[in-house]
Amino acid sequence: MKKQIGGQPKTLRGLLTGVKYTVHYYQREYMWGKKQIEELIEDLTEEFLEQYEESHERIAVKGYGHYFMGSIVVTESDNAIIDGQQRLTSLTLLLIFLHHLQKDRADKDRVKNLEQLILSEQYGQNTYNVDVPERRDCLDALFFAKEDFRLVGQPESVRNIVARYHDIDELFPEELKGQALPYFTDWLIDKVDFIEITAQTEQDAHKVFVTMNDRGLSLTPTEMLKGFLLSEISNNEKRNKANEVWKETIMALKDLGKEEDANFLKTFLRAQYAETIRDTKKDSENKDWDIIGNPFHKWLRENANRVGLRRSQDFEQFILETFTKFARTYIRLIQFSRKLDNKFPHVFYNADRYLTLQNQVILAAIDPADTDEIIDRKILLVSCYLDQFITYRIFNFKTIDYNALKGQIFSLTKDVRHQKIDVLKTYLKGRMENMEISLAGIERFHLNGFTKRYMLHILARMTSFIEQKSGRHPEFHNYISREITNPYDIEHILPNQFEANQTDFSDEREFQTYRNFFGALLLLPRDKNRSYQDKPYSYKVEKYDSENLLARTLNPNCYLHNGQFLQFFQANRLPFRPIQTFGKMEVLERQTLYGAIASAIWNPNDLLDF
Repeated sequence: MKKQIGGQPKTLRGLLTGVKYTVHYYQREYMWGKKQIEELIEDLTEEFLEQYEESHERIAVKGYGHYFMGSIVVTESDNAIIDGQQRLTSLTLLLIFLHHLQKDRADKDRVKNLEQLILSEQYGQNTYNVDVPERRDCLDALFFAKEDFRLVGQPESVRNIVARYHDIDELFPEELKGQALPYFTDWLIDKVDFIEITAQTEQDAHKVFVTMNDRGLSLTPTEMLKGFLLSEISNNEKRNKANEVWKETIMALKDLGKEEDANFLKTFLRAQYAETIRDTKKDSENKDWDIIGNPFHKWLRENANRVGLRRSQDFEQFILETFTKFARTYIRLIQFSRKLDNKFPHVFYNADRYLTLQNQVILAAIDPADTDEIIDRKILLVSCYLDQFITYRIFNFKTIDYNALKGQIFSLTKDVRHQKIDVLKTYLKGRMENMEISLAGIERFHLNGFTKRYMLHILARMTSFIEQKSGRHPEFHNYISREITNPYDIEHILPNQFEANQTDFSDEREFQTYRNFFGALLLLPRDKNRSYQDKPYSYKVEKYDSENLLARTLNPNCYLHNGQFLQFFQANRLPFRPIQTFGKMEVLERQTLYGAIASAIWNPNDLLDF
């Protein structure tokens, strides 16, 4: 029988309705990282938001444009995915997340039958539409919100799936969680398109995969940019030298990740040269920022004069000096963002909260003539400013998502470009002081659906800060890590028992409001957090004495034989005191204390120290 290979366009709904895909054992690992999920969320949400308007009726989504997600290669014999499981698994996680977001909505605001794209029941058991046996318990835990699932000892794919789901929770834009949610969900399942390529046998499917990926490879934008720059250097010897330097630099960037060369070039060109950005109005024309985001080689070729590339010598100097200098700085920034460096901690702090545009602002502040010492000071200064800027926004319930900040970051990029260090310090301090919001927002700061993605970080910063100032080794990295065996969770100081607190609170609603206040929260290891949660405060406060310093400050023993801590908080006028009973007034008192600690950590005057 003649072998046939078929291709059919399908929406996400078409791919996942009434279908079960398998993944062969030898290619089962799910390997996507945070970066890939971030790009997926950004690409999908940006495409949707370009078309969505609040005035639209939901039926208007039917006329929205499509978004092509590429091809999926499967076998006809057992519907095994040969190419595409990373994307389908990631989209399944996004669908689970959207399913949870819409659960409590009125029927008219829900996307019905959404769960059918995720799983279905067969023979009394739930099976997932992208079905790998070792992942079922993990997906059950995510879909049914089970808290007893343990990551310890799980395969790499399972650990990655859980981590990526949490990334989706942190990265999904707040602006799509309200009125726009059913619109976005409709668009995702009916306007995101694939080509499903079906081969009769696994061998044929693999041949299709190899043909698609190995033949007629196109040059990447990085390679095309290299070709353009080198072609303008007239001297053979100098061109060869520039070529070697380029290759070494690109290899160093790719050692950080396979797409970091392109990420660097986009970031660098936007930071140093972009002057315009597309207007937010629908159908507006792409400008510098937007064009550099994709065919950056084309943008530089068309704007060579603007960049100062006119003679052979300019192109040579661009590669040997400017390109390499900024690439070295970018590599360091990526390293600082992945592992806490005590000399440049704010780079890590910002990356931990997914401020993806910080590298651009830092590179913008650097002048090609800056010394290494000046570069280091600018890294410290700009990263510290960005830490304060996004923290102020968080304390005032303002999003720091990419789409929300893109315009402000672009304006900031142009304002700080090539500034002298003293001018930069004064300018950034002034920006902080003139913000429309302040740390006064802490008065009403509490744990909710928006702040939960940042609360762990903030409590970890505060705990580490008072530990460091009291002569102890700060444990910030352990407090935020989700990879350690017993990670830290947010502890509610008030046990979830309104009946035991009726004298302090008028009703259950008021009790829950105060229970989630900033001042009523701590960090504890997960096992202790779960074992203490229903215990009375009198029991908890005794246990807190053996925990981190912020928790210990509730216990009287913390104020005995602890001279450096006493000296620290008294000198800084921080209203610490032991608390024997914990009610409404103590929550408010602790809220004030946390505000004072936050003011010490995120102080605009610190910007003058760099």
